[in-house]
This record gives sequence, structure tokens and C-alpha cells, in this order.
Amino acid sequence: MNLITSPFAKEPAFAHGQAPRTAVLYCNLGTPDAPTPADVRRFLSEFLGDPRVVEVPRLLWLLILHGIILRFRPAKSAAKYASIWSRDGSPLKIWTDKQAKLLQGWLAQRGHDVQVRYAMRYGSTSIASQLDALKAAGTTRVLILPAYPQYSATTTASLFDAVYQWAGQTRNIPELRFVNHYHDDPRYIAALADRVEKYWSGNGRPDVLVMSFHGVPERTLHLGDPYHCECFKTARLLAEQLDLSKAQYTVSFQSRLGRAKWLQPYTEPTLISMGQSGIGRVDVICPAFTCDCLETLEEINQEARAAFLHAGGKAFHYIPCLNDDPAWITALCGITEQHLGGWPTLTADRSTALAASRSRALALGARQ
Repeated sequence: MNLITSPFAKEPAFAHGQAPRTAVLYCNLGTPDAPTPADVRRFLSEFLGDPRVVEVPRLLWLLILHGIILRFRPAKSAAKYASIWSRDGSPLKIWTDKQAKLLQGWLAQRGHDVQVRYAMRYGSTSIASQLDALKAAGTTRVLILPAYPQYSATTTASLFDAVYQWAGQTRNIPELRFVNHYHDDPRYIAALADRVEKYWSGNGRPDVLVMSFHGVPERTLHLGDPYHCECFKTARLLAEQLDLSKAQYTVSFQSRLGRAKWLQPYTEPTLISMGQSGIGRVDVICPAFTCDCLETLEEINQEARAAFLHAGGKAFHYIPCLNDDPAWITALCGITEQHLGGWPTLTADRSTALAASRSRALALGARQ
């Protein structure tokens, strides 16, 4: 007897006449479960093992990763995570979870019957596990919403890879939509500007505003990745919104890994140069991050701060990420609504009210 092994996992039985149900999966990069070397090692193995993240010959990189990096880096990184860990856990997971819950509440207030869940590309809670849960709950349409405003193959495309991998093992795939980016969305830019203006209203203004974006290898730009251009567009639009001259702000890139050339200028050397040149106060904001995390709380607010002050700078201010700022959640809701367009998400009461409103408008137009 020939046995045929199905590549598909067991899934809920199809129900004829099933009402369409819509969900939003809000996705961020991920975090270790705890600030310990063992947990950090597991997280880094998955993260740095992603061929989207490190684009070098596979076998060579795996030898370097498992033979060198994962032997020494986890302990050092665990100490950094411990310095920003809160009583409730990882700041990135806390903020991502809160943003997802607030987004669902905002959408409900606008009359949308939509379930919102969060997922992480690496570590827990995984994209596959959340898609499984949504499918088990009868979801038939899913909007994939990254927490990354700027598109990069290293982040956004990798996230989509995880969705496609899940879909490749699923028989009855829900209808899927993907949000590629919103780096120049006026609502996102306005939320950033509001964040900065509120901070300045209580703390005064700096000599220079530094907009620090997460870095990627420079070769990704030459291979067609739009991330570099989208970062600079975000920065230009934010500067225009804040009415800043070119001398009042600068753009830099952080979080370099390895010896390869990455997008420049690099954040820490930029700050050191500013401190040495006599610039008294800098404020730093990280527009590529919608949630505070290791890269903002430790790398910027601890390491970069120390480098600037040691170089002669007088005052260093870190402006927190958007996190749960109402202006940002409102913007995120608007972006989500835009990409949900055409899907039946409105509650019965809201749908009836909108239909009545359209009828009144048509009747008024006919009389005129």
C-alpha cells in the first residue's frame, strides 16, 4: 500500500456558510523570553540564522554564528537586556501587546468588529501560533500589519516570509493582505511630530535633533532595498512638520553588526563628533522603532548618551518611542482602516447607520 503523507497540518473543519471574520495581526521583531544567556542564545540563533537578516554564504555564516557568535555574545547581550528589563518583562513585548489591545479598542469605537492580535517574528509569541489561533477562531481574512514604518527585506520581507511559510503548510488559507510600509503616511509623521513637540514643551529645545534609524548593510541599498530612501523621507517630512532647518537636525544609523560597511553616518560616531565640536545639547529620537526596546533604551539612552557626554557634550535627551501615545494609536487605527477597506468589518449598528447616512445624502442631492 502506498501511503501519501500530507504536508498540511490538521486544521478546523470547513463550515459551509461560515460568516466572514476579519482580524489584524500586528507584528514586531521579537525579544528573548528572559534576560539570561540561555534565552538570549535561543533568540539570537533564530534571529541571526534568518538568511534575510544576514546575507552571506549560508554555510560560512552558520559556522561563524554557531562556532563564534553564539558562544560569546549571549552573555554580553543578556546583561544589556537585564539593564532595561522591567518587572513585567521585555519592554518591546509589553508595548507591542499594549498597542495591539489599544488598536482593537480604537477600531471597536469606530464600529469595526475586528480581532487584533500581536505576534513576533522571532521567539514567542510566533506568527504561526497566532495565525493558527485566528484560524481556529473562524477568521477568514487577516491583515498583516508590521510595526516597522519603513520597509526593509531584513525586517518586513522576513516577516512576510513567516506568513508565507505558515500558508505553505495550511490547506484552507484565509484571505491575506499585507501592509508594506507607512514611512510617509501623514498620520504617522504627525504622531512623531506631536511626540517631539510635547517633549520639547516640557524640556526645552536642543541645539540639534538627531534622528537615529536602525542600520542595515550598505549593500542592501545597492541591491534594491528601499529602506535607506524611506528613512530619509521620514526624516525630511518630520523636519518639515517641526519646521526645522537643515542645520537643526541630522540623520544617522545605529546597531551595526560585523565589519561590513553599513548605512552611514553611524549614530555613535556622529554624537561623539558633535560633543567634540562644542554642541551643547542633543535630543535623539528613533523613528524606525514604534516601541521602546533594547536598541533605544540601552544602545541610545545608555551607550550613546555616555559617548556624547564623554566627548564633551553638555546635555543628552532621549525622546521615547511612540509606544502608547494616543496620537500614534489614532494614526495606527487610521492606517489599519485604510488597508481594511472593502472587507466587511463594520458592526450591524454601524453599517445600518452608514447606510442611512448615505441614503440621506443621496436624497439631499436629488432635491438639489
